Amino acid sequence: MAPSVAEARVETVVPIKTNLAAADDKPKVRRAIDEEGGQSTASYPHYLPTWDYSQKYPPLEPFTHIDHGKDADPSFKDLLPEGSTIQKLTPTIGSEVTGIQLSKLTPTAKDQLALLIAQRKVVAFRNQDLADLPIQDALDFGVYFGPHHIHPVSGAPEGYPEIQLVHRTGNVWETDEYISSKNSSVSWHSDVTYEKQPPGTTFLYLLDGPEVGGDTLFADQVEAYRRLSPALQERLHGLKAVHSGVEQAEFSRQRGGHVRREPIETEHPVVRTHPVTGEKALFVNSGFTRRIVGLKREESDALLSFLLAHISRGIDYQARIKWAPKTVVVWDNRVTAHSATLDWTTGERRHLGRITPQAERPYETPYVPEDRKRQA
Repeated sequence: MAPSVAEARVETVVPIKTNLAAADDKPKVRRAIDEEGGQSTASYPHYLPTWDYSQKYPPLEPFTHIDHGKDADPSFKDLLPEGSTIQKLTPTIGSEVTGIQLSKLTPTAKDQLALLIAQRKVVAFRNQDLADLPIQDALDFGVYFGPHHIHPVSGAPEGYPEIQLVHRTGNVWETDEYISSKNSSVSWHSDVTYEKQPPGTTFLYLLDGPEVGGDTLFADQVEAYRRLSPALQERLHGLKAVHSGVEQAEFSRQRGGHVRREPIETEHPVVRTHPVTGEKALFVNSGFTRRIVGLKREESDALLSFLLAHISRGIDYQARIKWAPKTVVVWDNRVTAHSATLDWTTGERRHLGRITPQAERPYETPYVPEDRKRQA
């Protein structure tokens, strides 16, 4: 998950030990070092995060996104063959699948995967081999769903900036330092929504995790929109909000981090339309949404505060994913928000890799009341 300013303290903390090249060395590379007797304790040491200070990237270029879910077979016969199982976690969001191997999917099955994720919002796939593949093979799998997003500040495996890493140990002192300023570790966000074309179908896979704890929560932004009164739904249409990466970059610089690409601010509709399902979803989040365009500051703050609280407290449209070895979680970043939980203090490592294909620029379609849509 891309760290917002708040969650960066949880997900990309400075490693316990680091190796930063001397000032006159080029390039400078900071690495997470975790060794005992010359051996790393990480299950996947080649996935430990690095920060290459020589990496600088230009602004992202626009592209035409092709969503493979549009023409996919809704029977999912290629994705979910006989012998596989799929179980819903909640009525509106979340499913769990066993009996298939994502890395072996045909293009037709990948199309159906895109459709399934659009419909169910987040799906956990168990007993996957994605983490065991060569990193380039994992990237080759993910690029089918869109060009890879390179995160501007997060650590990445050496030589593979397209992989964004979540890495922390559950040291008590780190937990105490983080929790001392707030009442919980919950930090709802959608990834890097400040980009002009934010991510869509997103893959996160476990490398190491605590035996208990460190779950990820997901909120259904479609259902959150549907729960609003028709009058408020209609008022939100046409509004745009500013999403900013400036604070995230500044936070990284303040702690000695590296910013690979200069931050931007982008205006996106407050309500966006999914290109496959046609569903409308709230598109604001506490990580990156700063203000609503055209409203006075007090008005913007009040409306955003209400919408963010509405999303965060909606336990009847949220799903909780429990991590287990060999798990890959796939979600649609366009219509969900998520938050990690910092609830273990046993010192166990929580280490995950993320593949983040970009999608279309957010857009909205005209407001249509729910009852009119049902009659159409």
